[in-house]
Amino acid sequence: MKLFIKFDINTICSLFLKEKLEEQNINFTTLGFGEIELDENLDVEGLESLKNTLGPFGFEVVENQKSVLVQKIKDAIIELVYMDDNNNFKSSVFLAEKLNHSYGYLSNVFSEVTYSSIENFIILQKIERAKQLMLVNEMSLTEIAFLLNYSSVAHLSTQFKNTTGITPSAFQRIIKKRRENLK
Repeated sequence: MKLFIKFDINTICSLFLKEKLEEQNINFTTLGFGEIELDENLDVEGLESLKNTLGPFGFEVVENQKSVLVQKIKDAIIELVYMDDNNNFKSSVFLAEKLNHSYGYLSNVFSEVTYSSIENFIILQKIERAKQLMLVNEMSLTEIAFLLNYSSVAHLSTQFKNTTGITPSAFQRIIKKRRENLK
């Protein structure tokens, strides 16, 4: 039997992080997605233990201030892309207001640390979201384009093909064929 499961990645990450910190008897307060405040400082050994516990699961303790800001930018972009209604937000305005820095500064720091642009990261996240919506929901490309704030289905299709190498329609056909083969 095959099941399709819809999930919220933010909730999963938060619950996992809570579980791992409690296993190490670390008391903390969640400040935001990807940001916690420990009730007491960790010694070097405790910090290394935490890094070793989280590392195999793709979690990383970020210590450099520019890297922290880049992670906040990435988290804010993911939040924006996964909003049910992000049509009212221009990404540059959303990031500047959310992170209390000018968009120019955020863009420069992001490019300096990642060697890529904020715009490229937004496109990658939107395409991943579009793929997820195609896999889980029975949404049309028009509905997906609207939800992800694309000006048209053609614009979504162009970015999808440039990113994945195939069109959204081809992706949907592949998924449909795989589902049929699993029956």
